[in-house]
Amino acid sequence: MNAKIDISNVIIKTERLILRPWTLEDLDDFYNYAKVPGVGEMAGWPHHKSKEESLRILKIFITEKKTFALEYEGKVIGSLGIEEYDENENPELNHKVGRSIGYVLSKDYWNQGLMTEAVKAVLDYCFKELKLDFLVASFYEYNIKSKRVLEKCGFKFYKNKTFKTKTGEEYKGVLMIV
Repeated sequence: MNAKIDISNVIIKTERLILRPWTLEDLDDFYNYAKVPGVGEMAGWPHHKSKEESLRILKIFITEKKTFALEYEGKVIGSLGIEEYDENENPELNHKVGRSIGYVLSKDYWNQGLMTEAVKAVLDYCFKELKLDFLVASFYEYNIKSKRVLEKCGFKFYKNKTFKTKTGEEYKGVLMIV
């Protein structure tokens, strides 16, 4: 079953990052990476077309209290959400308590190990502080960078699946578990 999540008072510091709740002051940083073609698409959402679109989503992040802003050198460069997993699609997990994670990182910071660092910190928080039994995460088959992040963080193959994006496209993907 999905655990209850509220990260509104949680700050996690790693060697290079601060993972913290979003604020309205993060709008410019958020829009600057979310508007870049290819960033959101790797996570299943179209890049942002306007600052107003980013503001609407930022307000959801703040209200839902389950998505960290990834701050690096005073700038927000990505996000990492502790999302609900699909209990109907994965009923075999419902006797345990868990969640799903999803993440996105500014293209300017790819291939520097920053997302691996963030995911490891969130794993530590979820298992030590929240006492979760498991976390799942998924990626599109073509997103090898995301697959590598999950493997480096100890995730193992769980099952193949087909994902339908917010734009209505379907992609083959993989669900992993730790």
